[in-house]
Order: sequence, then C-alpha cells, then structure tokens
Amino acid sequence: MARRNLSQPAGDDEDVNVTPLLDIVFIMLIFFIVTSTFVKEPGIEVDRPEAVSADERKLASIIVAISENDEIWINKERVELDEVRAVVEQLRRENPKGTAVVQADAKSKTRLLVEVVTQIRSTGVSDVAVSTEDA
Repeated sequence: MARRNLSQPAGDDEDVNVTPLLDIVFIMLIFFIVTSTFVKEPGIEVDRPEAVSADERKLASIIVAISENDEIWINKERVELDEVRAVVEQLRRENPKGTAVVQADAKSKTRLLVEVVTQIRSTGVSDVAVSTEDA
C-alpha cells in the first residue's frame, strides 16, 4: 500500500509557472512592433511617368502623391499646397531621419511637383525622390 504525504492535498500536482514565459513573449512582441516598418500609401493610385535612369528605394517614411487632377494626397488624406509643409513637419517629428518620395501622375503639372518638393525640402528633409516607372 502506497503512503501519501499528509502535507500535500490529494489531487494537487505541481503546477508549472508560465509567468516568466509570458513576460518574455510580451517583451519580444513589443520589440518586433517597435522595430518593424510599415508600408505607407499616399491614398490614391498614380500613373507614374517612365524613366530610364531610375534607382530603387525601399524605405520612405513620407510619401506624397499628386493626382492627374493636381490634387495632393498624404497618408490617404487630401491636402492643399499650403498645408504640405505642416503635414510633412508632423510626419518628420515621428521619424526625423526619414526620406520623402513624391509620386506624381504623368498628367499632373510639373510646376505643382516642383512646389511640393520645395515645400518638403523647406522642412529639412534633404532626401526627396520622385517616383517613376521603369522604361
């Protein structure tokens, strides 16, 4: 006949403490969220002009789109030309080392493209690129 230890109740097995495991999982989750980059979209589809001498850029924290109707879009919101600087400054506070890409439609006015790039550069973003299609 087996003897039972009287200090332990009959059905109580030893439980595994998973609290440290949960702590590690949550810390890893926070790490991956903080270090990940998210794909940003301007909010409209743009028919970009073709270019022979195009360099590919992977990461851009500020994406501005100009439609064929000369509408300016940043972060899926329509923006007026005089508001571009303020919106870009706000986005630059989130990522001070970020670059900017302007996606101008092939039918949009070149003057508007130059004015938008000037507004972006006036915020201190020195790396501004114009998005094109491969020829």
